[in-house]
Amino acid sequence: MNVTISEIDSSFNNWQELLTLLHEAFEYQNARINPPSSLHRLDVDSISEKAHEEKLYIAWHKTQLIGCVFIREQQDLMYVGKLAIKPGYQGLGIGKQLMAYAENYAKNCGFSELELQVRIELIENQQTFKRMGFVEIGHTTHVGFLEPTSVTMRKTI
Repeated sequence: MNVTISEIDSSFNNWQELLTLLHEAFEYQNARINPPSSLHRLDVDSISEKAHEEKLYIAWHKTQLIGCVFIREQQDLMYVGKLAIKPGYQGLGIGKQLMAYAENYAKNCGFSELELQVRIELIENQQTFKRMGFVEIGHTTHVGFLEPTSVTMRKTI
């Protein structure tokens, strides 16, 4: 499959399509995670603002938006968030391609580590990131919860 990955630029205006992609990609999590994903607090305006504050790479198949990843500087490393692949395109290596762009961006900015968080309940996602070279370094607990809700993972690049 021919996939094109690019950084968004000022001509990007597919905010609703991006938001729909995120909701579709994360939908399977809704019945499994608690608290609900922060994705539910995003709308077209806030996703646009997020994309302008962070680096956003998107994946296209022909004219269809099929994947994305957000990257932001966080102290001495780059934080990766909202890696999403459209259902039907998952398992084809698109996420690995997007993560390669994140790694290259981090390296070009002088960083040697990537970090991300995965919900405790999403064991399959944790395993996917382990296969990409991430290791578990800790847990975090959302406000109002007594037990950890997320696994923090890091990769040296």
